[in-house]
Amino acid sequence: MRDVNVPGDGAPVPAATAMGQFAADVVEYLERAPRQLPSKYLYDPLGSALFEAICRLPWYRITGAERTLLERHAVEILHPLPRPFSVAELGCGSGEKLARLLEGGAATCRRIALVDISGEALLQARDRLAEVPAEEIRLHQTGYEDGLAAIAAERDEAPMLMLFLGSNIGNFDPPADHVLLARIRATLRPGDWFLLGADLVKPERRLLRAYDDPLGVTAAFNRNLLRRINDELGGTFDLDAFAHRAVWNIAASRVEMHLVSLVRQTVRIAASQLEVVFAAGEYIWTESSYKYEPDAVTATGLAAGFTSATQWIDPDAGFALTRFAV
Repeated sequence: MRDVNVPGDGAPVPAATAMGQFAADVVEYLERAPRQLPSKYLYDPLGSALFEAICRLPWYRITGAERTLLERHAVEILHPLPRPFSVAELGCGSGEKLARLLEGGAATCRRIALVDISGEALLQARDRLAEVPAEEIRLHQTGYEDGLAAIAAERDEAPMLMLFLGSNIGNFDPPADHVLLARIRATLRPGDWFLLGADLVKPERRLLRAYDDPLGVTAAFNRNLLRRINDELGGTFDLDAFAHRAVWNIAASRVEMHLVSLVRQTVRIAASQLEVVFAAGEYIWTESSYKYEPDAVTATGLAAGFTSATQWIDPDAGFALTRFAV
């Protein structure tokens, strides 16, 4: 998807090629073994709303723990930044966490740049951050790579704090996680700072309950991807014939989300000119969520080229914020 700057009240509009890319990615990933679908496509307007609901569930503690850390340590986190400074957030979602950090630190920003693949999330974030003193808010409806390029192209001389929160780094398999962190480091300049949120390893039962909640919200979020393919690409997925499953892969230190075919079935996707035969029990791997030890988070950032790290941890929820210097 291309980068889109959204002034005023205009709504973000995806590039004309976005649908074609969606169809191409569906072909590529469903033909892999095991079958997969890119997790970024979970976040259409309905998917984003379902994820916001997940963040409110008592079993999914990532969002609450991170917000508490941001509020409690806002002054400490922002203290090293010279004023005025600019802020950029990758995967901003509703903008609530960034707003709480800036409000808690009583910070006035020169510019706020927000990157998210969801146009709906960007509009919510713009409205929420309108309450925070800032000279300008820039919206980019795109992926992380294009978002980083846009941030680098439009920034001024002010020092920058870049944020990558919500343990979104956990959605990247190694070595892609290192590549992304190195790309973030290359975008920043000496005197800038980077704040990373990462979910920590915890007991298996707690992890699985967070990704397979008793209310079925996460299951709906996962199956919504099949609904999206049906509606946007002419798919014939029977949503009732696929079950949501969460698996803790201890060897890889990640939770995996699967959609499991309950019966042998054939699915056709018109826009992709694809026909897929699923065996009973065969699954589609839709998301990975890696979990970390605190020292591993620090080591990963330093390996990407950052110079030092300061960490704040919620030991009960098992979540860490790490601020890296450039």
